[in-house]
Amino acid sequence: MTVVEDRPAPPADAPRRRPNPVLALLRNSWRQLTSMRTALILLFLLAVAAIPGSVLPQRGVNPENVNKYFVDHPDLAPRLDRIGAFEVFGSVWFSAIYLLLFTSLIGCIVPRLREHVRALRAKPPAAPQRLDRLPQHAVLTGVTTDAEAVAAELRRRRWRAQVRGNEVSAEKGYLKETGNLLFHTSLIVVLLGVALGSWYGWHGNKLLVAGAENAFCNTRQQYAEAKLGPRVDSADLPPFCLTLTDFEATFLESTQPESYRATVDVEEAGRATRTASFSVNDPLRLGDANVYLLGHGYAPILRYTDRYGRTQTSNFPFLTTGDATLTSEGVAAFPDVNVDPATGKRDAGLQVAFEGLYLPTAPQQAPFTRSEFPTERNPAVVLVAYRGNLGMDAGIPGSVYQLDQRQVASGKLKQIGDRKLAVGEKWTLDDGSVLEFVGTKPYITISVRYDPGSILLLGSSATLLVGLMGALFGRRRRVWFRVTPAGPDRATAGGADPAGGSPTAGSSLVEAGGLPRTDYPGFADEFAQLVAAISGDVTPGGRAGDGGAGDGTPGALAGGGHDAGGPAGTREGAQ
Repeated sequence: MTVVEDRPAPPADAPRRRPNPVLALLRNSWRQLTSMRTALILLFLLAVAAIPGSVLPQRGVNPENVNKYFVDHPDLAPRLDRIGAFEVFGSVWFSAIYLLLFTSLIGCIVPRLREHVRALRAKPPAAPQRLDRLPQHAVLTGVTTDAEAVAAELRRRRWRAQVRGNEVSAEKGYLKETGNLLFHTSLIVVLLGVALGSWYGWHGNKLLVAGAENAFCNTRQQYAEAKLGPRVDSADLPPFCLTLTDFEATFLESTQPESYRATVDVEEAGRATRTASFSVNDPLRLGDANVYLLGHGYAPILRYTDRYGRTQTSNFPFLTTGDATLTSEGVAAFPDVNVDPATGKRDAGLQVAFEGLYLPTAPQQAPFTRSEFPTERNPAVVLVAYRGNLGMDAGIPGSVYQLDQRQVASGKLKQIGDRKLAVGEKWTLDDGSVLEFVGTKPYITISVRYDPGSILLLGSSATLLVGLMGALFGRRRRVWFRVTPAGPDRATAGGADPAGGSPTAGSSLVEAGGLPRTDYPGFADEFAQLVAAISGDVTPGGRAGDGGAGDGTPGALAGGGHDAGGPAGTREGAQ
């Protein structure tokens, strides 16, 4: 009689703890954010978000155009302003995309970098049991070699080789992953350089007229437009002053500019005044700041003598209209003329201004609307005279390069005549006042910049390109060689088995296999060259020779790759 004892019941499973939903949400969100797919989406969004900054005027670049946009689009402009469309690169939403991309790239790179370092330090994997199942396969007979000799040849060809008994494992092509990591790391450094330049950099533009009375000192108030980073104060600007003493410009007969060179006197704190010159592609370096030459033009010198015999001179620059011949337009305003010497009072209704064109090379006959050449071969001004209230006393901001057309439309400023003047000619107005065209002074447009991230940007951009080349052209692949030492002649009528020893006395049998880790169309040729180098039969084409039975040369029993007649590594040739 068989006694069956009851087995004790297994202990009950402990109740599963429910995961914290907040931690689970954070974990899943981090995984999604640090995926490469998310990084690509954020990079695309950053490019799309930058489009409004290129299409719409920006306050940090040209505030005048922003004001004009408000005038031209009174309904749309306030709505765009509420979402930061006129300060795109400093807006909250652009910064959010920027920071998310930055975080995503770091989250993508750090795990990959850790895995890549581990792979670089690891030894190549051991050979698989069946090398004939690999995409590339070959069997060499009649080869006098051993595993150490095979490894030495592979190392000579810059393969990482590892010997395990009579097997050799080798791999190559880590440059691809290294290039990938280098590319993405450089992209992060580029973002850091942009952020560094945005926070601690500054720049300003200035139109500098020749002459000591027009000297420029590096203060924010003297710039026509300036932008300082959030971490920069006006007191941080380096102290220096510039005085334009000479400017040389050469042009081809086609009016195309050939060269620009400006000469300035430089005054720096604690140093003697020195003379320096710079050109378009050769900026003037003053400490951390660089002075770039952007363009040039002419400032007509107009001397006006009012009805009471008092003289004032204007050398305000005329801005180019954009044509290649430097046709320029501008205004010479005289708001403080016609002061009654008896009372000492100025009549605001007797202010005078002259608006018109400056032609460096005026045509010989009308119409005088465009210069014929950018250099001063026949300089002339074509002016329209206005008298009345210029509107400068109202305290309303306006452009100094054109008259306030509202004053003209309201009749407070009236046109009183027009005239073309060559250098030295005078124009007597209806009230006896006289305007004389004395000559011109050159002016240059300069940009003074300091960008602490520029060196970082240059280095990271160059590294990015190097990494991109490695990522595109690097190919990771592995090869294995199994060397069967020399032994007694075991060849049979049925053929030779690589696993049973060398089929020829006094020589070794070598079985090789290769596996490309990525798409690599040239791997078959490279594998054939390796096999030829191991066998010692290298033809000028770099492929293994077609050794056959009975000719005394080492030969390959099987070629690489799969064929239509059977599985990889079909045995033909010497068999």
